[in-house]
Amino acid sequence: MLMQRFRATTKLMPYLSSVNNGASVAALHHSLTKRPCFGTLSPSSLSLLGNHKDKVPHLIQAVSVSTNSSSVAKLAVPENEVEQVELLTATEDLHGGVVVDMTEPMDSVVFASLLQASISHWRHKGKRGVWIKLPIARSNLVDAAVKEGFRYHHAESDYLMLVRWLPETEDTLPANASHRVGIGAFVMNSKREEISGRFRNTGVWKLPTGAVNEGEDICKAAVREVKEETGIDTEFVEVLAFRQSHKSFFRKSDLFFVCMLTPKSFDIQKQNSEIEAAQWMPVGDYVAQPFVKKNKLFDYVAEICLANSDKDYAGFTALSTTTSSGKRSYLYYNNRDMENTQATGDPQ
Repeated sequence: MLMQRFRATTKLMPYLSSVNNGASVAALHHSLTKRPCFGTLSPSSLSLLGNHKDKVPHLIQAVSVSTNSSSVAKLAVPENEVEQVELLTATEDLHGGVVVDMTEPMDSVVFASLLQASISHWRHKGKRGVWIKLPIARSNLVDAAVKEGFRYHHAESDYLMLVRWLPETEDTLPANASHRVGIGAFVMNSKREEISGRFRNTGVWKLPTGAVNEGEDICKAAVREVKEETGIDTEFVEVLAFRQSHKSFFRKSDLFFVCMLTPKSFDIQKQNSEIEAAQWMPVGDYVAQPFVKKNKLFDYVAEICLANSDKDYAGFTALSTTTSSGKRSYLYYNNRDMENTQATGDPQ
């Protein structure tokens, strides 16, 4: 802010040293309003103006910044300062940082000046990480933020999140999400037939699969995917196994959960956009496919599903739980072995 004060003072000097009349005051005001973001003048700065310092306060106070109030906050300053300093509005996070949510339009030049002043303020306050959330409609501010040392952290369909670590210490900000989560659903009827869909242009029959949506539970995702692909209503039973792989989707790792479900309806209404056909297929025929036999992962999954249907294998059932704050989540655990342990009283 010292640099901003000095620049404001030097801009005043030519006018105040020329003529002492109303025209010079008007010219000064015209010049200042073209420079939207300069800080306050301290008493030491005012001393440089000599006999003209009595004209400064109302001139500075006449200067306004063309920004929306929801995106700009004013920093209170000591009484011996002339005016408040405008900063970007921010909320504190739980880790000693701040989050700026740019919901309102702002000129990129104005934003750059406010950001510089805000960074100085946050650094003085000992803040660590600074997060700037830019909706897609505020993409004009990206360049200004990057020039101030911010980097991309993650992006969604409607916003970009940028971040900067302020201290001189090691950057401990968390990385972007590292994994994508998917499910495969094994649904078997009383005839030992399982629901399968055929890949387009491959001839391969597969389990219903898909990605888990943001905020969606694994058990709910499995039920949804079966309904979307085949029209079959199901009930989640348990997670049979899961697989982790890397660099599978834009360098992200992947977690894939194989789930057992029971059917509640049986009439197939296939999804036309993703699969060529859907059918109730004998489990033995599914397992015997050359594609399954050549792919060890699919072969193991098929064996696990068969073992579970024969009651020789127990998966992980979903237990709905809540945290101390009331947030709901699911714990997946081996319910059969837990019940046996509780029945025998053996803590092991």
